Amino acid sequence: MKKILCYGDSNTYGFDPVSGLRYPKSVRWTGRLQQELGDQYEVIEEGCNGRTTVFDDPYEPWKNGKRYLPACLNSHKPVDIVVLMLGSNDLKMEFHASAQDIAWGAEELVCMIREFMTEKQGFYPDVILMAPPVLGNKIIQSAFGSSFDERAVECSKQFAVLYREAADRQNCHFFNTADYICSSEEDGLHLSPEAHGILAGELGRYIRSLD
Repeated sequence: MKKILCYGDSNTYGFDPVSGLRYPKSVRWTGRLQQELGDQYEVIEEGCNGRTTVFDDPYEPWKNGKRYLPACLNSHKPVDIVVLMLGSNDLKMEFHASAQDIAWGAEELVCMIREFMTEKQGFYPDVILMAPPVLGNKIIQSAFGSSFDERAVECSKQFAVLYREAADRQNCHFFNTADYICSSEEDGLHLSPEAHGILAGELGRYIRSLD
């Protein structure tokens, strides 16, 4: 059985933009990915609302993805595949980060996975670096509008190119979510149930192609 660790933010956690609660496992892309792949794989959910790549939230520094990543990897080892989808929260105005800064942050996590897991489990898992969905314009009028502006929306459109370049430099796999899904109409940030299902199906096909 192959173990897949999905490390991400609220869209991996399964934040529901309508209720503000969490989608049930049967709706979340991670849960549906498990159904898609079957019992030859074990899918582990490690999503956290507000998680960044490498940036410290001044009030909740534990949401820094770099801080928690080693403990997370060590807790779940051995891990065969790490699916990494972070970057949307890095677009918050408080971080003043460019799309390139964010891609470099994601790339730093890929490097950390390689070095840490080679030491701790003796082999480097396959890493799938996923470019997050493009933000929708509705985010500016949503409950998250105090954190995201028009610049954030435009920067999110650069993720596909910059994340692909990072994946090429690190010789890892790349998956562009924007080829298949977009952020919800409700808040321009989180995914609809339909998007979760599409993402699970497309990512499942991609993962099976790696065998």
